[in-house]
Amino acid sequence: MAKIDFYVIQIPGAKPRLDLICRLAEKAYKNKHRIYIHANNQTEAYQLDELLWTYREDSFLPHNLVGEGPNLAPPIQIGFKEKPENHRDILLNLHQAVPEFYSHFTRVLELVPNDDESQAIAREHYRFYRAAGYDITTHKLSSVEI
Repeated sequence: MAKIDFYVIQIPGAKPRLDLICRLAEKAYKNKHRIYIHANNQTEAYQLDELLWTYREDSFLPHNLVGEGPNLAPPIQIGFKEKPENHRDILLNLHQAVPEFYSHFTRVLELVPNDDESQAIAREHYRFYRAAGYDITTHKLSSVEI
């Protein structure tokens, strides 16, 4: 059964969310995990693809969009509608819905930006996981240093 983690960002604005996505991906990669980032749509997936290339000058995060790149996928994959075929480790869900395939992963990460709409969506996700009997941990972040 997957372990579910909610990261509640207590800093306003879009930048902390983007920074946290990169930090979580970097941490997972350094710990030899495979991570699938599930975006809301194609535009967000492409933005995340670019962001991971430019995240930090001293950081390399091997990644690509699902369906692009080499046959042997890098440890970080980004998608928005497809079910990832070869990822079963960490799901970073950025989507407004809990994806059908969430239970195929050993760990699910949910980000909660500091705005009313995102918090309402996160509460729905929390209720869904709790009703399904998952172990949920909440991390309240006053910075994106993890």
